[in-house]
This record gives sequence, C-alpha cells and structure tokens, in this order.
Amino acid sequence: MTQYWPIPQHALTEDETTTFIADSLPVPGDTPLKPLPADALILLPMRNLVLFPGMASPVTIGRAQSVAAAQAAVHHDQKVGLLLQRDADMSEVRADDLHWVGTGGRILRYVASPGGAHHLVVQGERRFRVLEFLEGWPFMVARVSFIEDSDDGGAEIEARLLQLKHLAGEAIALLPNTPDDLLGVVQGMTSAAALADMIASFLEIQNEEKQAILESFDLATRLDRVLGALNARLAVLRLSKEIGDKTRKQFDQRQREHVLREQLRQIQKELGQDDDSGEELAALSTALEQAGMPDDTGKHARKGLKRLQRMGDNAAEASMLRTYLELL
Repeated sequence: MTQYWPIPQHALTEDETTTFIADSLPVPGDTPLKPLPADALILLPMRNLVLFPGMASPVTIGRAQSVAAAQAAVHHDQKVGLLLQRDADMSEVRADDLHWVGTGGRILRYVASPGGAHHLVVQGERRFRVLEFLEGWPFMVARVSFIEDSDDGGAEIEARLLQLKHLAGEAIALLPNTPDDLLGVVQGMTSAAALADMIASFLEIQNEEKQAILESFDLATRLDRVLGALNARLAVLRLSKEIGDKTRKQFDQRQREHVLREQLRQIQKELGQDDDSGEELAALSTALEQAGMPDDTGKHARKGLKRLQRMGDNAAEASMLRTYLELL
C-alpha cells in the first residue's frame, strides 16, 4: 500500500504573486484530449529531480511541451510520469535522452506566476518502466509497465530494515533543524520499500545515484544501495560534528579567557591599579628574565611575580614583594 508523506516545507504556497489555476489554465477547459491507451502516461522530463513513490515534491516547469502536458493532466484528471534527463542542460529532449524508469503520480497543485513559471506539487505513487513512446500528442506520452513492490523478503529484508532505521536515526540526530517527529515516523515504519524510498529522496546524493536506486526493482539490492549511500553520508556528518565540536571547544576556551581577563581588568580598576602599574609589572618581568639568575632563584622570582600580578597595589604585601623582586 502506498504511503503518502506530507509535502516538504519548501513546497510552494499561494501568495499575492501567484494564483491557483486548476480551473483557469491558459488552455480552454473544453479542449478535447486524444484518448490515451489504458497503460499510457503523460510524461514530464525532469532536469534535476528523481521523484520516489510515496513522496510529494515541488516541481518547476517552463518548456512549452511540459506546460502543455501538465495542463492537460490537470484538465482531464490524468496521472503523469516523471523521467530524469540524462543531460540536465538539454532543452529539447527525445526518448533516448531520458532514463526509461521513473515514477508515476498525480499533480496535487498547479500554480502559475506572473513571470511565466509554472509550479507543481506532484505526489509520487508507483515506479514504472517505459515500454514504448507514442506519437500524436503535443507532449510526450508513453506506454508503461508499473512495478509493484513487495516487502516479502524474510529475515534478510527485516535485518536491512532494522539497520536502515538505526542509521537513519543517527543521521537525524546529527542533522540540524530536523522536524521533531521525523525520528518517530522513521522508527514507526514497517515497510522496507517505503522507508528506502523515503531516505533515498532526502539523501544529498547525485541524481544518477538516486536514479540507480529508483531502478533497483529487487528490494534487497535497493536497500543495500540506500544503506551504502546513507553510510557514506553519515561519515561526512560525523566528521562535520567532530570538527564543529573541536572548533566550539577552542572558541569556548578563548571566550573564557577573554571573560577572565576582562574580570581581572575590572577588579584591578576597582583596587586602584592602572595601566602604569601594568607597564611596571611588564618591565619587571622583562628585567627578571634578563637578570641571568640561577634556575632555582629564577623559578622563585617568577612565582613571586605571579603573586604580585594577582595582588592589588594597595595590598600590604605588594610593596615589599615588588622591592624584593627589583632587588633580585
């Protein structure tokens, strides 16, 4: 059973610069659509998106062919299929320029902006493989075969599912600004196929890697690919945390020293010590270092200097200790 997930927070929302146009598309609502074969899908080529089943994603389109496809799908309540381009820089694509495995789904929202961009939110439902591309429509259409997932894999699939949950939990803990309930969602999932697709969708990996996961019809192979990608990502997150912790510790130490010095300065000010006193102590420290006294005597003198630095000028012992150090 397909699991539906909330639209990501960065999905488009309506505001004063956009209008929802499900019933007012710039194509007449009564424009007839040439009937599609029962096993055919309207296709949307994607430059930089691999949509997975069960996931909702924002999509921006601008090519005339893609706009016509999306409008026809909305007007006539047709599902669409998203296919990744092999070369994201290509503007005009043909069948051979696309991967032939994609995800079919439904357009949940269609928003057009005054600047001419068209924004969709598409809900992925099922994997499909293209059987053949068809002619006769003003957009890309293909006959497809849908791929049904099965979680019946016994102990091996169950073991991979548990490992995937464990690694996903660690990744969630290391990532900043993750939703509070995301860990609970992950741990509560019982479908290995759905969890693999969800994690693959969120992973920061190359689109070709995501496409390879999408094309893994064998569930064990798909889980292994996702586990490998997640492990690689976790290595980066762990290193990032280690560097961050080390940097933070060094910063905290410097901050602590700065605060202590400032407190000492304020204390010395309250005790009547001024900058001249500090300069005198610095000069005395230099003189002691340059005196060439024996090691034991030098050690004793430096200890006395530290005591003097901690004292206020008004301390009863300060004058006597300063005179003693000057004598040395």
